[in-house]
Amino acid sequence: MSAQDTIAQLQQWIAQSDNIVFFGGAGVSTESGIKDFRSVDGLYHEKYAEDPETILSHSYFTRRPRDFFTFYRDKMLCPDARPNAAHRKLAQLEQAGKLKAVITQNIDGLHQMAGSRKVLELHGSVLRNYCMDCGAFHGVEAIAQSSDLPRCSCGGLIKPDVVLYEEGLDETTMYQAVNYIRNADLLIIGGTSLVVYPAAGLINYYRGNKLVLINLQSTPYDRYADLVIHEKIGQVMDQIWL
Repeated sequence: MSAQDTIAQLQQWIAQSDNIVFFGGAGVSTESGIKDFRSVDGLYHEKYAEDPETILSHSYFTRRPRDFFTFYRDKMLCPDARPNAAHRKLAQLEQAGKLKAVITQNIDGLHQMAGSRKVLELHGSVLRNYCMDCGAFHGVEAIAQSSDLPRCSCGGLIKPDVVLYEEGLDETTMYQAVNYIRNADLLIIGGTSLVVYPAAGLINYYRGNKLVLINLQSTPYDRYADLVIHEKIGQVMDQIWL
């Protein structure tokens, strides 16, 4: 099937569907200038004293919080990033009543910035931060504008509301994600390598026959998909009309 034919097929399925669910990963935001972890120019291929997976772990945060926040402020906060064509089109699909939920592994808040309302953030958000002592909420500026350890007015350490390595995903969010995927008539998966679990395992709950995978590289689930598009998710979604 040619590239033009795959877009035409996706367009037809979207036109016929009214219970679409989108599940996305880091590749959705790379076109907004946010680096992913595993691509050729991703964070895993940059040179650090320790690998990003170690630095972004719960034990590292507990043991070496200053080094954690130095890396976090430098690499995880992208204040100038803006939604791209994929974010905008998904928001439009929701507004049209077709898309029921966005399930994302990203923590950048770009889906909400684009206008999406039903967003399930599996790994949390850099925009939410909480004092570990009193529980007070703090915006992203509490982290971004700190030069040392970010502190609450009560003196407690402020922790980003993101799921670090070694931490479990929120059960309520996972339960909602499973239900949305299970009931979808069209499941579009974009910008994810589908190798990070348990999030990647969500695909197994889909019961329909319109599974679309959009990713630059092949994934372990390509052979199970009803339609595979190896292009940038933003470029693909920009060709979809409502």
